[in-house]
Amino acid sequence: MSTGKRRISPGVGFFIPFGAFFLLFFVLPILYALYQSLFRTERSGLYGELGTHQVFAGLGNYAKVFAEGAFVDSVLRVLGYAVVQVPVMIVLATILALLLDAASARGVRFFRSAYFLPYGVPGVIASILWGFLYTPGISPLVSIGTDLGLNPDFLGPNTVLWSIANIVTWQFAGYNMLVIVAQLKALPGDLLEAARIDGANAWQQVWRIKLPLIRPAIVLTTVFTIIGSLQLFSEPLVLKPLTANIDAAYTPNMAAYNDAFNNNNYNYAAAEAVLLALIACVLSFGFLRLVGRRRRG
Repeated sequence: MSTGKRRISPGVGFFIPFGAFFLLFFVLPILYALYQSLFRTERSGLYGELGTHQVFAGLGNYAKVFAEGAFVDSVLRVLGYAVVQVPVMIVLATILALLLDAASARGVRFFRSAYFLPYGVPGVIASILWGFLYTPGISPLVSIGTDLGLNPDFLGPNTVLWSIANIVTWQFAGYNMLVIVAQLKALPGDLLEAARIDGANAWQQVWRIKLPLIRPAIVLTTVFTIIGSLQLFSEPLVLKPLTANIDAAYTPNMAAYNDAFNNNNYNYAAAEAVLLALIACVLSFGFLRLVGRRRRG
């Protein structure tokens, strides 16, 4: 007997809360930042004492970003950083995951927890800890290097970026490793057993079976690492007081933060944020498209 009312699918009920939060905390802020980037603030009076008002600027803020060059330099800096740090991060996480997968059951839980533990340390705290290890006069690493005649300068103009990369790798390699380990644990045991029966040694199992089957996890962690490299912020911000080689626009996020909260130029900072989001989308989806093409090939 028909009641004349259409039943709502249970899936819709589950989606509504997620959709509301996604719209409120993700889509709307992006649209608002895009809206803000199209305006500029004009101040009346000699020192702005007569008030401020918003004026439509079109793409003027974006043109100014490229003309001044500081933001562009910061983007190029983190892109060079990502070219080195992303492969190092993913290769290290994959090696650790494979070692844990091949290790005996007795020590796996300890080493898995030990590798993952740095991820539980907040980024600011991790940067402070490593800052002490990088600062001459209080760092045991610098003292040991000096005694050996190496004279290390972790905060020098040519090394500070890679000191930051070391902090990020130390903190997030364990997290990426755990994602890959989860994929390894999902591999069918019958397939590996059949490979062993056919005479495949440990290296052949890794190269021919495990690595191809954990490809989705490696791709996922690579995308996360690419995005994280572009969003580099807390590590250089904490190390900034320790060295003159990190300025207020050292990374794109630092440049946007400085323009918004130190220079009170929110419209200009919004344009920088939109450009950074666009670069992250292009690199992420470009990488996924490249991986998809190679897989089809």
